[in-house]
Amino acid sequence: MERRDFVTSAVAMAGVALSGGAAQALAASPREFYQLRKYVLQTGPQLALVQNYFERALIPALNRMAMSPVGAFKLDIGPETPTYYLLIPATSVEALVTLDTRLTEDVEFMKASAAFREAPASAPAFVRVESSLMSAFAGWQTIKIETVAPKGDKRIFQLRTYESASYAGHVRKVQMFNEAEIGIFTRTGLTPVFFGDTLIGTRMPSLTYMLTFANVAELNAKWAVFVSDPAWKELSRRPQYADAEIVSNITNLYLSPLGSSQI
Repeated sequence: MERRDFVTSAVAMAGVALSGGAAQALAASPREFYQLRKYVLQTGPQLALVQNYFERALIPALNRMAMSPVGAFKLDIGPETPTYYLLIPATSVEALVTLDTRLTEDVEFMKASAAFREAPASAPAFVRVESSLMSAFAGWQTIKIETVAPKGDKRIFQLRTYESASYAGHVRKVQMFNEAEIGIFTRTGLTPVFFGDTLIGTRMPSLTYMLTFANVAELNAKWAVFVSDPAWKELSRRPQYADAEIVSNITNLYLSPLGSSQI
């Protein structure tokens, strides 16, 4: 079997098994797909080594593959620090699944990434790297950064993951976002960057989205407007969207952009 056929078949089957309706997005679609990488680090030389790898090797190589904008963030508030996150967009699942192989064929990347890739066991470049594969929501099909502050200005990002107790509940939560909740977000002043339905990853079924704010004070103020909005109150009271049935756990992280981030 050719690599292209294998990747398409394998990921499509994973999508059907893991994410119900999200599998439909694996067919030809204008929606983006995302790889969200989590780099768990140790305080010390690893931080500078990974930042240099992002800035001088990985992000330039991703851009040469027409993957942009790439988001690079450090965890400010959350259970595991230091941790960096990398958000990689693409127009196909195959581009993300075959990414590591294609990077090894990039001469510039291989040269610039040598210190990171060849770090010895006595001084590793990271503790562990985890990744998930996501499909953009039908109601928010691409990364949007129109509301992000110019580079150099301070900004915070909120990364939220909703887990569901069942695939049926997960599908209803995604539907809730697509049909109404995203619209209420934007109308009340919340500023989304992306919404992703997890196709392959941990703690499934789940979805992840990112919002951006000038600071924590603005974050709290805008969320207060949202939760008090009459349309949100009406939507959240509908029986099919009862929170206990569609969301079993929420992970809420506060991030700030690294110097190499394009978001």
